[in-house]
Amino acid sequence: MQLRIFTEPQQGATYDDLLAVALAAESAGFDGFFRSDHYLKMGDVSGLPGPTHAWVTLAGLARDTSTIRLGTLVSPVTFYQPGPLAISVAQVDQMSGGRVELGIGAGWFEAEHDAYGIPFPDLGDRMSRLEEAVEQIVGLWTTPDGETFSHDGTYHSFSESPALPKPTQGPHPPIVIGGRGKKRTPALAARFAQDFNLPFGPPEDIPPIMENVARACEAIDRDPATMTWSAAQVLCVGETDADVDRRAAAIGREADEMRENGVAGTLDEARAKLEALAAVGVDRVYLQVLDLSDLDHVALAGQLIS
Repeated sequence: MQLRIFTEPQQGATYDDLLAVALAAESAGFDGFFRSDHYLKMGDVSGLPGPTHAWVTLAGLARDTSTIRLGTLVSPVTFYQPGPLAISVAQVDQMSGGRVELGIGAGWFEAEHDAYGIPFPDLGDRMSRLEEAVEQIVGLWTTPDGETFSHDGTYHSFSESPALPKPTQGPHPPIVIGGRGKKRTPALAARFAQDFNLPFGPPEDIPPIMENVARACEAIDRDPATMTWSAAQVLCVGETDADVDRRAAAIGREADEMRENGVAGTLDEARAKLEALAAVGVDRVYLQVLDLSDLDHVALAGQLIS
């Protein structure tokens, strides 16, 4: 199973904090370092020093790391116009030597939109924007050199775009789509995603979601085996029960609750949870690290890599 580190910097982190975790993850052998794309804290935390921009951060990490894959989980379509986002991701992919992935979704956190003056349409409209934007971004990236891209959209239209710059990875950087939606999300993932991300939850909740996406793949003659099935799980491991208790307390959680709802406990307990996820078809796990000051936690979790 492939393991990646996933962070939530809107809870309070500088670029240097994120770089330290990315380097620790790279050193420990994790496959990827991903970050959320949010502008406002969640819960009873200060949020200081304030939000960082996901793609500005990833551009820095593209130059300050060397092997680890980088991306968002996930960028809300409400934050971006598809043309400039395609340019930004392609440039960061070039800067990293081809190590970038684009996680993209409809957005859900209305308060951050209100806080920073970003329109927040209803869910149906956001999903329509997402569907159109993904089609346009992929269209820009895959337009052959020397040709132009045109697309008459509902929200954005392109007229003879040079479709530049091109990303380093071909045919384009992997796209991550996820969620519990039963119709539009599976259909969109089947068309465009290389990684379908299953939301936080126990292993037994996963198969029905995977089955919906697999049916959507089959409906367009795509082999579901070409999809990477990933899951996000909060991380809280320790060499002893006391270590687990301490790390859970540091993020305002209870150790027993973490064991039930995340990859948590001693290393043997964490391995058992990963095995349970693998048993229902999960190929990749994004381990959510909430205490970015605890680099020893990242190093210890590296022992879970098989």
